[in-house]
Amino acid sequence: MRIFDSHAHYDDDRFDENREEILSEVFSNGVEKICNIGASLKSSKTSVELSQKYDNIYASVGVHPSDAVRDMQNADWLVQIEDMYKNNPKVVAIGEIGLDYYWTPEEKEEQKKCFRAQMALAQKLGAPVIIHDREAHGDVLEIMKEYPDVVGVVHSFSGSLEMAKEVMKMGYYISVNGVTTFKNARKIVEIVEYLRDLHPDAMNRILVETDCPYLTPVPHRGETNRSDYIKFTAEKCAELLGITADEFCEITYKNACCFYGIE
Repeated sequence: MRIFDSHAHYDDDRFDENREEILSEVFSNGVEKICNIGASLKSSKTSVELSQKYDNIYASVGVHPSDAVRDMQNADWLVQIEDMYKNNPKVVAIGEIGLDYYWTPEEKEEQKKCFRAQMALAQKLGAPVIIHDREAHGDVLEIMKEYPDVVGVVHSFSGSLEMAKEVMKMGYYISVNGVTTFKNARKIVEIVEYLRDLHPDAMNRILVETDCPYLTPVPHRGETNRSDYIKFTAEKCAELLGITADEFCEITYKNACCFYGIE
């Protein structure tokens, strides 16, 4: 089993005490590659630093909707994102970007401005995007459609089956994580089952992630998430798809390499 954790946050302060120890352990437990995701100017810089320190860690750079108002106060915020992408060969995507109406619904217009600016940057650079969508499905889709030349992944996918179909028609990937193992995970289970019944090419549009330290799968729910816990998500998805966990990990490993442009 070889695992590509396509979306992690090892720069999070929850890992400050034992980051090196945990990364050493996960790389010994079948995890071959990780993409550490930038979510602000600050975390984008630390993601780049992690990618420079570890051969098998890659990075993305971008401003998350929850940080949009603060980071856009920097007059050169978008230039900083562009420079980090262009000047670091292990930066493989723009993200995570998007909309979040759960935490900061009062900042909708600022979030949209930030999202559009980064989508336009991705279009200019020919870069893939990592999209965050929480309780903003309609507006996220609308803005995605404004940039038809951009491709990306909707991470921690939480939309409906209908949205999943539309997203995949646009050439986007969807990413699953520990939520798949939760008892109340009906929508994402339905989507994975839908993929099972489609032409095999549909399996080329699925990625797996942890979003660690968040969204820890059963049986470790409540603990700090880590990349080797992907095996529990893989086991659940494989069961739904009628394949083995090894096969699921191999499919998503190849998909992530393709998405991020990694040989």
